[in-house]
Amino acid sequence: MRNAECKATADWLLAQAPVRPLLGIVCGSGLGGLAEMLKDQLVIDYSDIPSFPRSTVHGHAGRLVFGKLKGTPCVCMQGRFHLYEGYPIQKTTMPMRVFKLMGVETVILTNAAGGLNPDFTVGDIMVIKDHINIPGFAGNNPLVGANDERFGERFPCMSDAYDRDLQQLAHAVAAELDYSAFMQDGVYSALAGPSFETVAECKMLRLLGADAVGMSTVHEVIVARHCGMRVVALSLITNQAVMDYDSEKKANHEEVLQTGELRAQQMEKLVSTMVSRMSCETTRH
Repeated sequence: MRNAECKATADWLLAQAPVRPLLGIVCGSGLGGLAEMLKDQLVIDYSDIPSFPRSTVHGHAGRLVFGKLKGTPCVCMQGRFHLYEGYPIQKTTMPMRVFKLMGVETVILTNAAGGLNPDFTVGDIMVIKDHINIPGFAGNNPLVGANDERFGERFPCMSDAYDRDLQQLAHAVAAELDYSAFMQDGVYSALAGPSFETVAECKMLRLLGADAVGMSTVHEVIVARHCGMRVVALSLITNQAVMDYDSEKKANHEEVLQTGELRAQQMEKLVSTMVSRMSCETTRH
């Protein structure tokens, strides 16, 4: 997206916002409850925001929520944008650039994902340590086209895309909250969707080293890192990918949303506690 368009949207939002946000949160399918934890909320529908895309998926509310979480000024997306909704890839990641222009320094992304790792079970929370950008193999990368130097360099490094300190913080907080039994870490693989993966595709992804698979997050991370924001991402394993032709199981969106409800409170507690620790770190530095 052009800088001028992103800047106009960011300026419009800042004119409404009670505080300039330092933290951006993106809620995945069924995980919009994170936004409800914000104090002194200002809620803006995506449809009211100039040049902003609209969320078309059940389980994604389509609202931007400003407020404070554990004292930290935040902006939270209740619902994100996906390639399968028909938007150009640059449009799906526009919110990351708007976040940056509003003053956001750190982004926490959550998603619902299918488990490929046989050691994972439904309801596990995976801290993403790396990703495999399958659409990128075919040239579908959000940074394609003329580079805007005001956001970042032409060839950004992705080997450190997921902030290691924040990954460790997620695990440390989980241990304190007694969540370690369902915490994992691993590699997230993004496909374009909307059809769920075939058995052969799941087997291939597993061979490539993917632990979970979904239809989001990776492109947002690429754009967030390109413009210098710190990133931590969490996948809620909402279904086990079908790896066997004899299996009667079928992946479906309802199962995804049900698991979201099941683990939502723990995910919210994990994220809010991480945020309170992050704000302590910021004041110490």
